[in-house]
Order: sequence, then structure tokens, then C-alpha cells
Amino acid sequence: MRTEVELIVNGRSVRAAVEPRKSLLHLLRVELGLIGTKEGCAEGDCGACVVLVDGKPINSCLLLALECEGREVTTIEGLGATGELEPLQEAFIQAGAVQCGYCTPGMILAAKALLDRIPDPTPEDVKNALVGHLCRCTGYAKILEAVQLAAQMSRSEGVLIDG
Repeated sequence: MRTEVELIVNGRSVRAAVEPRKSLLHLLRVELGLIGTKEGCAEGDCGACVVLVDGKPINSCLLLALECEGREVTTIEGLGATGELEPLQEAFIQAGAVQCGYCTPGMILAAKALLDRIPDPTPEDVKNALVGHLCRCTGYAKILEAVQLAAQMSRSEGVLIDG
């Protein structure tokens, strides 16, 4: 039995019929075709599936799609202006923080939530924001550098990290 859910995804109102036991991750990838959100462990341990729900980073594999009724969801596809990279995306490229790219969307969205709250984070703030995100390629140093670079870029350009 499928149930209707209505939510806002990347700024657009979306209505979809989903099975009650299906996750937000399933809704995004399978029903809506937004494949930037990755499934890693399906247990909330790796962070690959992180999206922003009402501005907060959430493991989409653990949240039922029906729990998102009326909520605002931002995926990696929803960042930046059409055809332009969001400062965090640019910083990840410049810092060499993108290797295989599997964990990158979740990390970028968690970092965006951090920078929206704390525009000038300390290295410790960045580490705390990325707890629960696993990367097997970069060793994390480049990722931490990328988040600090994005904060610096935004301060120097007077740009708000506000997708």
C-alpha cells in the first residue's frame, strides 16, 4: 500500500506515493531520480546518504519518507545556482578533497549545515560536524582543508553559504 507524501525537495514542491516503510533515501534516489545522494551502509554509520532536512544534516537511510511530510529537503543537486558550483563544491575541488566522490555529497551537505550555523568554524568545529562521515580515499586532511577554504572564500568574497 502506497501513501502520498508532499514535501519540498531542492526548492520545488514534490508529491510522491511511497510505501510506508521506505526511507527518504529510497524516495530521493528511486522515486525522484536524485542519485547524488548515495547509499553506503544503510545503517546510518557512514554519512554517504546525508541530506539537509529543514537545514539540518540527516542520514536519509534512517528517516522514513513519510516523516518528511511538509518538510524541506536539500540534496547535493539542490546546491548552487543553476550551472554554478556552490562555494563548498568549489573548495572541495580546489583542495583536492574529492577522490572517488562517493562520500562527497554527504560531507558537503554536513559542511554546509555547519557553515550556515558557524560561518568561521574552528578546525574542531569542522571535525565535529563531520563525525560519522567515512571516507576511505582522502584521509580527511583535504576534506577539513576544503571546509576551511570554503569559509575563507565566503568571508573574502562576502558571499553567504546559502545555496
